[in-house]
Amino acid sequence: MTAHPSIRDTAATQFAEPRVEAERRADGTVILRSPVTLPEPPRAVGVWLEAWAARDPGRVFLADRSSPGEPWQTVTYGEMRDRVVRVATWLLAQGLSAERPVMILSENAIDHAVLALAAMEIGVPAATISTAYSLMSQDHQKLKDMTALLQPGVVYVSDAQTYGHALAAISGLTDATVVASAGHGGDVVAFDGLLAGADADGVATANAAVGPDTIARFLFTSGSTGTPKAVINTQRMLTANQEAKALTWPFLESEPPVLVDWLPWSHTFGANHNFNMVLRNGGSLYIDRGKPIPGAFATTAANIKDVGPTLCFNVPRGYDMLVQAMREDAELARRFFSSVRLVFYAAAALPQNLWQALEELSLETTGRPTPMVGSWGTTETAPLATDCHFQAPRSGNIGIPVPGTELKLVPNAGKLEIRVRGPNITPGYWKQDDLTQKAFDEEGFYLTGDAVRFADDAAPEAGLFFDGRITEDFKLSSGTWVSVNDLRVHGIAALDPVAQDIVVTGHDRDAAGFLIFPNVAACRKIAALHEDADLAEIIAHPNVRAHVAAGLARLKTEGGGSSRYAARARLLDHPPVVDAGEITDKGYINQRAVLARREADVAALYGDDPTASIKP
Repeated sequence: MTAHPSIRDTAATQFAEPRVEAERRADGTVILRSPVTLPEPPRAVGVWLEAWAARDPGRVFLADRSSPGEPWQTVTYGEMRDRVVRVATWLLAQGLSAERPVMILSENAIDHAVLALAAMEIGVPAATISTAYSLMSQDHQKLKDMTALLQPGVVYVSDAQTYGHALAAISGLTDATVVASAGHGGDVVAFDGLLAGADADGVATANAAVGPDTIARFLFTSGSTGTPKAVINTQRMLTANQEAKALTWPFLESEPPVLVDWLPWSHTFGANHNFNMVLRNGGSLYIDRGKPIPGAFATTAANIKDVGPTLCFNVPRGYDMLVQAMREDAELARRFFSSVRLVFYAAAALPQNLWQALEELSLETTGRPTPMVGSWGTTETAPLATDCHFQAPRSGNIGIPVPGTELKLVPNAGKLEIRVRGPNITPGYWKQDDLTQKAFDEEGFYLTGDAVRFADDAAPEAGLFFDGRITEDFKLSSGTWVSVNDLRVHGIAALDPVAQDIVVTGHDRDAAGFLIFPNVAACRKIAALHEDADLAEIIAHPNVRAHVAAGLARLKTEGGGSSRYAARARLLDHPPVVDAGEITDKGYINQRAVLARREADVAALYGDDPTASIKP
């Protein structure tokens, strides 16, 4: 389905005109840049909080609640500014610096935000660590590695009992003061105690020394190929990102965004893109304790109904669950599409079947299409590097470079490798100079390892499509290249709703294959099995296997040769493992990590046992 004719008119009233300049070099390299000048960004993110606290102190900044039905606990801009000064006063006495930062082990929460902003207010980096490394890990090895690298002076946990095993795991690696909002006692300092006093002059003096090059955050990479790297995020990176966003989405300045958001602040999408967008534009962020996983998404649905967000940010897995929920709950669909003015996806390509489902639900519910857009970036780009600030006719368009950012597209293995330069780019990795040097080319462009292709070679303003990771693609034994990202996205759509995600196999083999992480609820429904049925029984059911076989056949009939379809598939009976780097807490599957860990499944997929794989 193509976009509804009126969707372009709707989008045109929201976004800046897409404009891009292209410099084409003799070797095939293309440099893309925006002709729009990026104004000088504020020196620090704290400037925004101070401005809104003075301009509209009673406006709600953050809201949180532990479960649906409970009242929202809110903090206004004025209250947040007061708390930040108080906590910053306490932090000043702790001897902190970039060498002794604040490490945060916590889910998204108001106290978490106060502490991070207070640290940045006085020039101390905040390092929020994914909760998966504390609460889902069995050996806590990556958490230990991060602690050893950072040597924090303060470690914050939302609940000292919940995070007790994580604290015990790192206890011998740091002499940090431990602070907790709950479960404190003994040597653990109560967070409320940090609010006791305020030295506004002392905080102001420390803040005066904070500038664009001051480190604001350490954000860790996924660590799928080893120890996670601490990406240096400067104040300039964060403020430049939001100034660029305001130029591409000018409506933000007249319509402060209202978000219901679960995306973790340990990642650049949730922290730098969404949280800072709300802060910069005087919006309100309702912290969503739900997640796109079975049993938790009902909380998200209840929060959407209650709040009515104006913008929706999510990853494809989240939209998959949202579509299922809205199909079963007309009131949720009505509330969502009546309040949300655009749908934004990132972190991975949105399968076309989800794009179409959202478009159809919007038309059925309100009679009009809701614009759907995406962007592209990395932890090292803070994250916004490209933005699709126009309505593309189908999923996957990541847009054009935002103001201030240059893209360098370099021919590599039959693709265009994308490199980035601008004020939003990291200066490097903390205490890893060797990796920093390898991360940039001779012109200072950051080497992302991602690939893109033009939507229209003759019209760069039509945007770019994400074309996968250079290192993920492989050749079949025939010498044919397989584009992993394309085949994965098409495969998920063809197998809908069975595949939660897909890992593409086939390196040096005669045909591509799929390792499928199943959507358990959908598979159980197809199999018509009871709630107590185990995963092995569900995925072995003839109805499920027949559904997969039919999907593989449909994919093959679309044509395009052996690189465009999977000749066989295997449903996996174990979910992805955090400790092995197979998945992040945003639900992103790491292809290489899964293939390395599940060699036995790959062997079974290509083996002779007919029950071990499914064919079209």
